[in-house]
Amino acid sequence: MIITSDHARRFREEGFFVLERVLPERDLDMLRGECQRFIDERDEEMDRLGVDQIDLDRRGSRYFVHAYGKSPAVERFLACELMVRIARAALGDTVHLFNEQYVVKAAEQGLPFSWHQDGGFIEYAHRPYLTCWIALDDVNETNGTVYLLPYSRAGTREVVEHVRDEATNDLVGYTGDDPGDPLIVPAGSIACFSSTVLHRSGANTTDRMRRVYVAQYSAEPILDADGSGPRMLAELLGAHPAA
Repeated sequence: MIITSDHARRFREEGFFVLERVLPERDLDMLRGECQRFIDERDEEMDRLGVDQIDLDRRGSRYFVHAYGKSPAVERFLACELMVRIARAALGDTVHLFNEQYVVKAAEQGLPFSWHQDGGFIEYAHRPYLTCWIALDDVNETNGTVYLLPYSRAGTREVVEHVRDEATNDLVGYTGDDPGDPLIVPAGSIACFSSTVLHRSGANTTDRMRRVYVAQYSAEPILDADGSGPRMLAELLGAHPAA
């Protein structure tokens, strides 16, 4: 796999780049298998609590599930050479694992997700980080792919104020008319975008799940508001050899 200077330049200028079919088949199979296991566990938790929604998760509709600490195989993937190389292309030589989660839209029920920046979920100043949106299925406009708004059209590369939509519980950071650029790629592709890039996703109108695994990396640990400790994860990866 080749990550070029053009990828790094596009990341600086527009906030993202896309790598098609870069995930090895064995990793793709592993991520899919673990995804199903976590969905089943989340449904069992809803059964136990007698509810159909926990936080942003809605039974049979959409799921946001963390794997770190529960899947050694996923943890190895997060620190593999491929992911570290991608993170370094965007962030520089020093990279930390910041966060991860599965994002799943169920067949014919997956809800859309409003325009937002990942950085909009952190209420205080912090250094921008990298989101790797890993398609576990072929994605297109019919099954809830992500739409990215380049910096040049968004008019900003800073985190903007987000307002919560009471109907969906989504945080919304953009209400303009630009539809964004849809990501139409095969399974195993990765969209790599800054936490300051506005993005959204459509509904899944197909008869199959749309599964994505999201891995996030930072150039430095992102701490709690009071600086007392990491907000999420802060695992240093692939420390660069001394010159």
